[in-house]
Amino acid sequence: MVEEIKLEKEVETIFEYITKGKNFLLSGGAGSGKTYSLVQVIKKAIEDNPTSKIACMTYTNAAVKEIEERVNHPNLSVTTIHDFLWDNIKLYQSELKAGLIQLINTEDSKIKSPTGGIVNVHYFKDISEGIQYKEWTKIQDGIISHDDVLELSNHLFKTYRLLSDILKDKYKFIFIDEYQDTHPLVIEIFLVHLKQSKKKNIIGFFGDSMQAIYDDGVGDLKKYILDSSIVEVQKKQNRRNPMTVIDLANRLRTDGLKQEPSEDITAPNMEGTAIKQGKIKFIYSKNPDLEKHKVKIGWKSDDTKETKELNLTHNLIAPKAGFGDLMEIYDRDKILDYKKRVTDYIKDNNITKDFSAYTFGQVCKELSITPTPAQQEFIDANSILFIYASNSNFEILKRTYLNKDSLIDDKKQDEKDESRKGSKRDNLIKHLFKIQRNIHFYKTKQYNEFLRRTEYQVRSVKDKINIKKIIEELDEMSQQTIATVIDFADQKGLCRKDDKYSKFINEYPYIFERVKQVKFEQFQNLFYYLEGFTPFSTQHKIKGAEFKNVLVVLDNGGWNNYNFEYLLNPSIYSTLTAAKKKSHPGILSRTQKIFYVCCTRAKDNLIIFYYNPDAQIIKQAVNWFGSENIVNLDLIS
Repeated sequence: MVEEIKLEKEVETIFEYITKGKNFLLSGGAGSGKTYSLVQVIKKAIEDNPTSKIACMTYTNAAVKEIEERVNHPNLSVTTIHDFLWDNIKLYQSELKAGLIQLINTEDSKIKSPTGGIVNVHYFKDISEGIQYKEWTKIQDGIISHDDVLELSNHLFKTYRLLSDILKDKYKFIFIDEYQDTHPLVIEIFLVHLKQSKKKNIIGFFGDSMQAIYDDGVGDLKKYILDSSIVEVQKKQNRRNPMTVIDLANRLRTDGLKQEPSEDITAPNMEGTAIKQGKIKFIYSKNPDLEKHKVKIGWKSDDTKETKELNLTHNLIAPKAGFGDLMEIYDRDKILDYKKRVTDYIKDNNITKDFSAYTFGQVCKELSITPTPAQQEFIDANSILFIYASNSNFEILKRTYLNKDSLIDDKKQDEKDESRKGSKRDNLIKHLFKIQRNIHFYKTKQYNEFLRRTEYQVRSVKDKINIKKIIEELDEMSQQTIATVIDFADQKGLCRKDDKYSKFINEYPYIFERVKQVKFEQFQNLFYYLEGFTPFSTQHKIKGAEFKNVLVVLDNGGWNNYNFEYLLNPSIYSTLTAAKKKSHPGILSRTQKIFYVCCTRAKDNLIIFYYNPDAQIIKQAVNWFGSENIVNLDLIS
């Protein structure tokens, strides 16, 4: 017997449009239950069309898993957008090759050959395995990556109407979750190029334009609503936030959608038949040290699953979470900036001399290239490191780059999150992760996981005693250097130095020279942060999550794409010159949206901290939060 689905009113409206053959958009604010509506739509579509295939695309693998767990049906395909597009074009190899060649030869295309210039029709003739989709790009070998898939898919659907016919024949329904984060090229495929086909199917979008916090996303679908490509259905209920946060969120929205508390007494923001009121505070001080203020506001961060402090960047979090030295290495190395200054000079001046036998210092001397003042300041503060770099082989140092993604890529919100495929962490950091995971699994008595990952062979009681001793010794080595810990773990057989580790040391000796001298405690702190065991998170990472207690720090951390002063004092933004606004387009809108996302994570308590605001900023805070919720921390002893 088929379970009868009690539909939400918004879902009923959606199916009224579906019966008329109209594409639709479900717009819902934070906490409205958009995923629940999506699942209802999928289940109803399956019930009404039991033999039809349905495609559902979303932004992350975690979201794919969540939807698959809620709906299990053989005719439902749930994937990321990239995987969906690739699955629908990968068999057409001749068209793929022709499309790539045409894009490489198109001036405004982002797909280029490594040598630049025009390529001919025989460019891919020697590629035996055809065009492949991987985590990296190597165009000359026919390997494309994420961004290339989007551009190539768009080109093929635009060029070959038959692709649209095939896709519409295959899927009666195509649903896109978190549409606002979807690339405009993808939206164009579904709402423009598919129109070339006279066949019928339904395209449905789910999301919230106020939560469009990624620059490469489409943001909103206003133009497609205006040209009647889709019809909009608004979902106004809010099941997550208390009343104080709902009122604040409605003041922050810029699209006219006003949320209302859920009428469902089982909603998380209900207490019996009453709506939770919750607490909101705007706190400020002339002292930027937030840690000293937390006692005054009674902020406790013991429960890292329900309490989060949200900062804009990892750099702001690093010193608080105890891995500031590692972040400094990976994100602020001015010696490598100086090296780039030299390599750019060689390239820009077409210098063809062979420097392969030179040291970096010899090249700098021969070309008479000096550091910038900022680079010189760094060099003066790191004189021993600069001597090491100067004596390094120029060819080896030339290919050395540091990027914070190599350190902090793939952060989890909490320990239950799954690691993402294709992490950009470098092989030195990955090796350190192996060591710390061994320690963590043993200490938390996850012995099966420990035995699966360690290289130490446990065959007897004596081995068990030895491994216990090794772990205890390792755990007490937090004040030792990273190099000492790596050597110890290798010597004891807990985590051997493998080929990837050795290759990294040989290829990037400068990076290893820097990292090996850092205390292992710094990496342990980084591990706990990245694995979700701390109360800290970036503001982008928490989209879609919810917590009882949320503390938002309004500090742009030197990131010019955001400005919280403009947010709370728009009059300053309005006085900027056109050139200044053009240099950072969308800065006010971007800041409004990230602030909206942060505030709407709170299920009970929300606190905003601003360092040293002026009178106008406090005035705006009073408008948003109410005068009774504004706290000057400097007046509290």
